Amino acid sequence: MKQRIFALALALVMVVGIFALAACKPADGGKDISDLIAAGEKMTTEELIAKAKEETGDFVAYGNSSRITNAMEGFVKKYGAELGLDTKTNAKADKQSDSAIYQLILQESGAANNSKGASMVLVQDGATLSTYLNNTTLFDNFIPKKYAESIGDTDKTPLVHQYINKLFIWNNTGDNVPKFTNVWELTEEQYKDKIFFKSPNLEQVNMNFLIMLTKEEWAQKLADAYQTKYGKAITLDNDCPNAGYQFIKAFLNNANMSIESDTTIAKDLSSETNAGKIGLFVLSKLRDSSVLADNLQVAAWEDKEVAINPFAGFMYPLYCQMVTNGPRPYTAMLFIEYMMSEDGFAPWASMGSYSGNATIKEVEGDSPLSFWKANLVVEDATYIASVKTDVSDFVKGLIG
Repeated sequence: MKQRIFALALALVMVVGIFALAACKPADGGKDISDLIAAGEKMTTEELIAKAKEETGDFVAYGNSSRITNAMEGFVKKYGAELGLDTKTNAKADKQSDSAIYQLILQESGAANNSKGASMVLVQDGATLSTYLNNTTLFDNFIPKKYAESIGDTDKTPLVHQYINKLFIWNNTGDNVPKFTNVWELTEEQYKDKIFFKSPNLEQVNMNFLIMLTKEEWAQKLADAYQTKYGKAITLDNDCPNAGYQFIKAFLNNANMSIESDTTIAKDLSSETNAGKIGLFVLSKLRDSSVLADNLQVAAWEDKEVAINPFAGFMYPLYCQMVTNGPRPYTAMLFIEYMMSEDGFAPWASMGSYSGNATIKEVEGDSPLSFWKANLVVEDATYIASVKTDVSDFVKGLIG
């Protein structure tokens, strides 16, 4: 019920945003943003620079990754002198949650003077983004000509800047190190409260992971994995339409959702006091100085084979989007082009992050993006959007 009330409220906010946008003057002397983007997608880097030089106002970007500030610093170092941009005065990038980003853009879209508003955003959760793209005119997509051939067709609209993976990782210290081979083992009594998992009420990525398990493709794989593990067909509870729901129900019953940060999960799990316990968190957390990475075993790294049937975790994209009413559209296009370059991706270049530009390879020691896509549950924004309310209600009913 709460989910439906939220959906109605969001729809109302979107309608308000649409009317606010309709009253705003488009950028570049009244040209529609779609016309500017169509022109920009045919431009070389030099041509984008020339158009960006003509723009005024601050250049602001919002992102749900703190590393967007590093990307902005690199961008200004490279182009700032030509464009009159300085990170101390008129160029900045702010880390915000997805929900805060949408709220800020809604507010800025209706401002009489938006010279200090954002021109570009980096967001995750494709289902929520698709809702905004389908119901508002707040955002638009830009594909830089320079990298168009290096970006896969399925990653172009909306533009995928990078993929991130969340993997099953466990503590390998002590005398009783677990060796997981099947996700259904995580539902057994011996792992009650031993699975660190950030509450899906607090993180949409984890909710999306659970929602994806109800898709018929993954539900069937889970049913097959159950048959393989226990030698019999799965029996579904009355409230579980398929094996995906059944797994969610049993998995959440064992999950320890007391920790509200993936970084803290990785740190705590790596302590020898948590020998034999497991977590689902982003692989990149292993680079944090607080994490004893040597004490942790990554599921899918065992001889580069999937150690857990039928999946070793979850993979989701981060998307670059133009802000329709941003004051510096061509600067935003140039920044997105920079973000898709090797230099622009450098702040994220570590294990667990994979550029949407296929020419940028994974860091040494990691598996390639193709490996992860083949062996992880990958976010399907269209499916998630189609069932989000019902499955979210089911999940929230289980955890309160």
